[in-house]
Order: sequence, then C-alpha cells, then structure tokens
Amino acid sequence: MMAGARIWLRGLFLGLIAATLVACSPVYRNHGYVPNEEELASLVVGKDTRETAAPKVGRPSAAGLLNDTGWYFVQSRWEHKGAFPPKELDRQVVALTFSENGVLQNVERFGLERGQIVPLSRRVTESSVKGMSILRQLFSNFGRLNAGALLDN
Repeated sequence: MMAGARIWLRGLFLGLIAATLVACSPVYRNHGYVPNEEELASLVVGKDTRETAAPKVGRPSAAGLLNDTGWYFVQSRWEHKGAFPPKELDRQVVALTFSENGVLQNVERFGLERGQIVPLSRRVTESSVKGMSILRQLFSNFGRLNAGALLDN
C-alpha cells in the first residue's frame, strides 16, 4: 500500500509540474487588420478612388477610423504569458489618404520603433499624411483598454 501511494504522489507531482510549464508557455494574439503588401501593391496612387480601393484592401472596420481624407488600418500583436500582463510586440498602421474628390494620394505603412512612429513603406504624391495626429492617437491609445475600466462604469 505504501508503494502504491508513493507512485500516485509522484504521478501527481509530475502532472502539476507539467501543467505549470504548459500554463507558462506564451500565447500570441493578433488584433485588428492591415492589408498585406500584395493588396497594397494593387493600389495605383493617383488612379484608384475610395470605390475602387475598397474591394482591393477592404474598408476600415471601426467607424472612427474612417473619415473624408483617409482610411487607417491598425493591427497589433500581443504576447500573453501566464499570470503576467500582456505585452505588445508589434503595432502597424496603414494610412490611405484620399483627395477631396476621392482619388488615392498616399499609401503609407507605419510601425513603432523605440516608442517612435516610423514609416515602414511609402508611395506618396504629397510629403506627409494629413492626419498625423490621428496616427499618434492610434499608436498611443489602441489596445490600452482594460476590462476593469469598463466594469467600473
């Protein structure tokens, strides 16, 4: 009887160690959508309009990211490890800027590097995105919403 209990305890101990190791392995989650390079390459600056760009890359899903001058697509990648808070690994924003008559002017991809917004790729007819303050807001606030803040209201 003593040997059977010892084997059972050893199995339980090994099972707990295995469960602990599995629980600590990272889980990666992607949030949002950014068109890939092939989809963006299909856009022709100066020729495509909002109507012709939508079937090629889609429309931004959040209404707040859709305005008269540009479309902003946001995607972030998060790492979740056990009981530790989630850590954001990457965030990208694709900005499509349109003229007042709806013709595509700029296609730009931005990322974060050391907390600064950096352009990753550009096809532009003008020097900069019109909604740069919108980009700053997207990079600083997107993903910082926590469930506790929602439950307190």
